[in-house]
Amino acid sequence: MPQTLKDLAASLGAETLGDASLLVDRLAEPLEARAGDLALAVAPKFAEQLKASAARAAVVWAGADLDALGLEGAIVAPHSRLAMAGLTQAMDDNLAFLGEPAIHPTAVIDVTAVIGTGAQIGPFVVIGAQAQIGADARIAPHVSIGVQSVIGARATLHAGVKIGARVTIGDGFIAQAGVVIGSDGFSFTTRGPSNAERAVRSRPGVPLDPLVDGTWHRIHSLGGVEIGNDVEIGANSTIDAGTVRATRIGNGVKIDNLVHIAHNVILGDACLLCAQTGVAGSSVLGARVIMGGQSGVADNLTVGRDVVVGGGAGVLANIADGLFVSGYPAQPSHEYRASLKAVRRLTKP
Repeated sequence: MPQTLKDLAASLGAETLGDASLLVDRLAEPLEARAGDLALAVAPKFAEQLKASAARAAVVWAGADLDALGLEGAIVAPHSRLAMAGLTQAMDDNLAFLGEPAIHPTAVIDVTAVIGTGAQIGPFVVIGAQAQIGADARIAPHVSIGVQSVIGARATLHAGVKIGARVTIGDGFIAQAGVVIGSDGFSFTTRGPSNAERAVRSRPGVPLDPLVDGTWHRIHSLGGVEIGNDVEIGANSTIDAGTVRATRIGNGVKIDNLVHIAHNVILGDACLLCAQTGVAGSSVLGARVIMGGQSGVADNLTVGRDVVVGGGAGVLANIADGLFVSGYPAQPSHEYRASLKAVRRLTKP
């Protein structure tokens, strides 16, 4: 629905310039903006693109000259990224859930499940016995929710999300398409020493321990998953159930696409995990840890609070609070950079 610049600015706590009654119905990049769009031009470098566009309204930087930019109205955004967060929320028309009935007739809901007031349940959704769905939750087509699982209020589960049994999720949860939560952990054992154990113990010139029985025996996952409030999980990411106790995800955690969280892992509040990150079984990440894309943590380790793990880094040992680490194996970034410089010097004549 079209909104005025005045209303949008008020939702951001921002100021307006020019005609605040202008209506806009879409966000757009400056060069592609039409007359009814709100162009996102948050820095002076976008000035020429704005002038070349048909935009009448834009989000601009402090001190922008509307006449010079050819605009009739504008919102001034001193904090551009925060403005983007607020504007995209205000202009999101939630097409995935538009026009669906409260509970689609093709949904299969066990008679013992409890559905909260205002919940919206799409086509071909399956909800298991004793599951609980919070108020105003939105569940897209082909989602399945396992036995005794609890989904909090205002949750949004996009198409194809799979929630296993005994999963507990807080309020404000968002899961993008294809997320799987509560699948079995990758946990196996052998009767005698496995090949991995034999390899770790091997030494040059010393015969390997005999292989007694290489058959892998499954250790079942009985612990479920516990997820806090305001957690978001990207498309095709997975969180495994714990073995005996639950895998635990703290409040405010944000997980990108194609991330794997193994069994028994604990993620502290407000962690941020970028795409293709993996955290192996029973490792613990403190609050506000950031993991760059394609980084990983080995099993049974502790990563302290406020640690930043650079993209592609491999954490193979415990990390103290507040460090920024890079490389493989991960080490303090200043040490890693120094070692790279030293290697380059070795190749110089």
